[in-house]
Amino acid sequence: MKTHIVVGGTKGIGKSTLESLPAEDQRISISRNIPDHPIPGVQYLQADVQTDDLPEIVEVDSITYCPGSINLRPFKALKRDQFLEDLEINYLGAIKTIQTYLRSLKVRENASIVLFSTVAVGQGMPFHSSIAGAKGAVEGLVRSLSAELAPDIRVNAIAPTVTDTNLASRLLRDEKARENIASRQPLKRIVDPSEIGAMVAFLHSNNARSITGQILGIDAGMSVVRN
Repeated sequence: MKTHIVVGGTKGIGKSTLESLPAEDQRISISRNIPDHPIPGVQYLQADVQTDDLPEIVEVDSITYCPGSINLRPFKALKRDQFLEDLEINYLGAIKTIQTYLRSLKVRENASIVLFSTVAVGQGMPFHSSIAGAKGAVEGLVRSLSAELAPDIRVNAIAPTVTDTNLASRLLRDEKARENIASRQPLKRIVDPSEIGAMVAFLHSNNARSITGQILGIDAGMSVVRN
């Protein structure tokens, strides 16, 4: 039986990841809040990755770090604290989590880490300078750690486009907004978090033993297809 840690597992992609991971494995969610409707079989631990010490867990086979932000503003309107906040949530929180559980991961077979980037790192998009910068740091971390931690631990990232989660609710605020965003995707659809959860579960599985250092786009074709 494997032990999976999902940081930020109460909503959106984190919740879908917990639902996609094998029910027979130990699934642990670490989040600031405990959900009102917990997933059966999941252990919920309460901690804020930015301010709290993370709970001690001796056996860890996989880490999925889900906390993120969507801070879309003109570059000239962004303050230094907003850049730092995006780095703290997306990049430094991931570093803290990995360093906390690295020793536990190293003694497990086929240990795996999955982080999250965004399609905006590879595509020039206006108003994305802060979040693209923070997620670009995540991609650099993935490539560096995949080399440093091989062959013991695999490290990958998923780079989605807009996904139907609470985090993106301001962008998907009504049907017209949803239609406008979908129309800009080559596949003319908005990504569902269950698709990403399924990919995370695959990357942590034995079927992905030869995959590391990759930034995998679940982006309705945004990164490669001319719309």
